[in-house]
Amino acid sequence: MFLHNKVVGHFNTTLYLAFPVLPYMHQQRRQGQDMWKRLLMMGGAVVGGVAVRDLVQRKHAIKHNFPVIGNFRYFLEEIGPELRQYIVANDKEETPFNRAERRWIYASSKGENSYFGFGSTEEPPYEVGFPLIKHAAFPFPESQAKYINNDPSAVPCLKIIGERHGRKRRYRPASVINISAMSFGSLGERAVRALNIGARDSGCFHNSGEGGISSYHLQGADIVWQLGTGYFGARDENGNFSLEKLLAKVEKHPQIRAIEIKLSQGAKPGKGGVLPGKKVTPEIAEIRGVTAGRDCISPNAHSAFNSVDSLIDFVELIAHASGLPVGIKSAVGEMPFWEELAVRMKARHAGPDFINIDGGEGGTGAAPLVFSDHVGLPFKVGFARVYKIFHVAGIAEELVWIGAGKLGFPDQAAVAFAMGCDLINIAREAMMSIGCIQAQKCHTDFCPAGVATQNSWLQKGLDVEDKSSRFARYVKAFRKDLLSLAHASGYQHPAQYRGHDIDVSLGGNELISLDDILGYKRSTATFSDMCEYTYLD
Repeated sequence: MFLHNKVVGHFNTTLYLAFPVLPYMHQQRRQGQDMWKRLLMMGGAVVGGVAVRDLVQRKHAIKHNFPVIGNFRYFLEEIGPELRQYIVANDKEETPFNRAERRWIYASSKGENSYFGFGSTEEPPYEVGFPLIKHAAFPFPESQAKYINNDPSAVPCLKIIGERHGRKRRYRPASVINISAMSFGSLGERAVRALNIGARDSGCFHNSGEGGISSYHLQGADIVWQLGTGYFGARDENGNFSLEKLLAKVEKHPQIRAIEIKLSQGAKPGKGGVLPGKKVTPEIAEIRGVTAGRDCISPNAHSAFNSVDSLIDFVELIAHASGLPVGIKSAVGEMPFWEELAVRMKARHAGPDFINIDGGEGGTGAAPLVFSDHVGLPFKVGFARVYKIFHVAGIAEELVWIGAGKLGFPDQAAVAFAMGCDLINIAREAMMSIGCIQAQKCHTDFCPAGVATQNSWLQKGLDVEDKSSRFARYVKAFRKDLLSLAHASGYQHPAQYRGHDIDVSLGGNELISLDDILGYKRSTATFSDMCEYTYLD
């Protein structure tokens, strides 16, 4: 035995001397084994800790009855929207925006091929409410079209905002597609900057949202300043409206081209805005004139007016003092308000220069589920009812009409123009163009794309230069497709669409003209070519 051990010892010594790397390899292998043992022990400790916590807690029966594995139920619920978007739902199934719609926005914003192959995946004309746009036997020849600066995506508004009432600083928007109200607060500063730069580069205006005007809104685009019930940026120390502060801001920022008074919004009609305290940073608090770290809750009603005539007085007060056109934004509920507004505006030859109708299906803001689902008429119903009232009163064509509520697609925009819109505002579609993945976590401050959050770490993933270019490309692609659609119907401008250009499915083979549904016929727009509509004042 002694001889055997000695021989083996000499052999191992010779082997180690011949291959000096072997001891090192042996040591590394043992260290690796020890590392895995430590990791397994740590993992076991974590799992054991989770198990103990689940067994002790009494809030969740599933976790208590199925410790550790029960947590996967809540994890799957948390990532449910993402699973449905990319794995479960088909291209046309998901809401609020299906995969096909998002794909078109993403491709347009990236400058990629936004065409779809192998025919339509819709089921026209068999689905009730499906719009069918009539093409002309002799389309308008695109070779004869005149474009502003030879840009085939330039589509200005045909009307001048403030012309009816002779405002000093009348405004013709350079684009029929513009950014709807999204405040700095609900969106992060990088998202606001990206949208404003993209708006500047594509020629559209940027609605500030009710959170006031921040430095991030001042990247060069035209601004429509929205005043909600909180009067942020134009309020005194008691939260009441301050005309002096409004005038000071208007004088300081010539980019402000119009004022919009928000009566209500599609996300939560009849309820004030809510910005959770964790989103109210010191910077946002200073801009809004509120306390940092506390929930910023707007009242559900205005303190500056409480009737139709006092609303008109408020509009005229701001318009005369600032020289700017002033309009209103509202979702649609009761009709007596609109009937009285039309009557008093006609009698007084005063009041809003534009009316922005927000559909109940729209809205980026966080809201109670009952408000999102059951309060406020959808855009097509609400807009038609309001426009008809002003049409009967004989003043509809004197105003500028803005539509909002999932209208960020050429087909939906064409229908809106046929109904009476002069401009289209987009919000969620604009968010998607800069990276939003429809995670539906806007209200949690944990937007994975860094769009609807104040979290600095999440915002770092949003490259302003890249995303601003993406938004500008999306707007230009949208307008170009919309213009091509108008040409196919024989028109030079999309605002020339009328109800008789669109049929709506009643199910099966039954169709009805949009004119017959609306109960009114919008006046025919006069138009020669784009180049006559380049001026803004």
